[in-house]
Amino acid sequence: MGHRLGDASTPARLADPDEGIGQDELALAARNHGLPLEALRYDITPPGLHYVLTHYDIPYVPQDEPWTLTIGGLVDRPLRLDLADLRSFPQVTTRVTLECAGNGRALLTPRPVSQPWLVEAVGTADWTGVPLRLLLAETGLASDAVDVVFTGADHGVERGVEQDYRRALPVDVATGAEPEVLVAYAMNGAPLPPQHGSPLRLVVPGWYGMAHVKWLREITAIDTPFTGFQQAVAYRLRQHPGDEGDPVTRIAPRALLVPPGFPDFMSRTRIVRPGPVTIEGRAWSGQAPVTRAEVSTDAGRTWHPADLTPDDGHRWAWRRWHFTWTATPGEHVLSARATDTEGHTQPLEAPWNRGGFANNLVQRVPVLCVSAEE
Repeated sequence: MGHRLGDASTPARLADPDEGIGQDELALAARNHGLPLEALRYDITPPGLHYVLTHYDIPYVPQDEPWTLTIGGLVDRPLRLDLADLRSFPQVTTRVTLECAGNGRALLTPRPVSQPWLVEAVGTADWTGVPLRLLLAETGLASDAVDVVFTGADHGVERGVEQDYRRALPVDVATGAEPEVLVAYAMNGAPLPPQHGSPLRLVVPGWYGMAHVKWLREITAIDTPFTGFQQAVAYRLRQHPGDEGDPVTRIAPRALLVPPGFPDFMSRTRIVRPGPVTIEGRAWSGQAPVTRAEVSTDAGRTWHPADLTPDDGHRWAWRRWHFTWTATPGEHVLSARATDTEGHTQPLEAPWNRGGFANNLVQRVPVLCVSAEE
């Protein structure tokens, strides 16, 4: 009996009630990594601390190897552009907070079996590149185009489907100026690192990370909604296996705090001393600008307003906040939550779905306050 691609894939499933993290999930966690929460102190995340999720392999692209981006489909003037061609277009730098759509998945019950993120799948960078709308205007995008499809160089198999990683954006998003989608070739003023999509990637401000196609090599305009695996099968908010589900798009509001004090190695419980403790963190939303951050020091029973730093004009990046807490001896649970101008805020109970997407449940940080002589 012959073997098929499907033999290499496992179907989507939920963990059994008492099932711990499996070796397959551990292998994913070893390949991908989150932001150490103490790195929330950086306005701009150093590339090595920025979260990384790679579906398949990181393509090997030698520095001296030419890279071509093709733009075609329903256009009047198809383009083949190398990196020098792209740099001849107007250059834009935008500060953007990226968050993985699966951030918070491992906190759900039952847990969808996949990359087991807690809350650290986030980072903020200055991305430099060409506005996608300028490239599409250069091609003469057809009036009947519906979606614009982006193809990366990463190739693999998922749930029995062999594929290049592909995602699409509606034409109005791809050609829009707010947010302005970038074909990026630099991160924090330097060429893209391999794990962040070198030499080209898409940056879609305000959208979860699955939309930011890395190792970008092809852009195609089509006249029907894109039904590729990563669009129509993955990244859908489903309650039941047969649901069509709603697509995952913009980032839900979230606040994270820098764990105060110092940690126990295994439990990560934080140790602080009695007295004033500065609690600080970041808040963001891809749906509307953040207008409020709040802190709880009693496991979410009461909430206190935190001080947000003034709006610095970086609409698509996180904002810093801080709060002074008077710690008293004993056990405490610290939390933070964000609210945006449209009234979206973080829930106290996890919003469950089968893929484990967009779980913006408030963070919980156990803290033990002890006197120095203890």
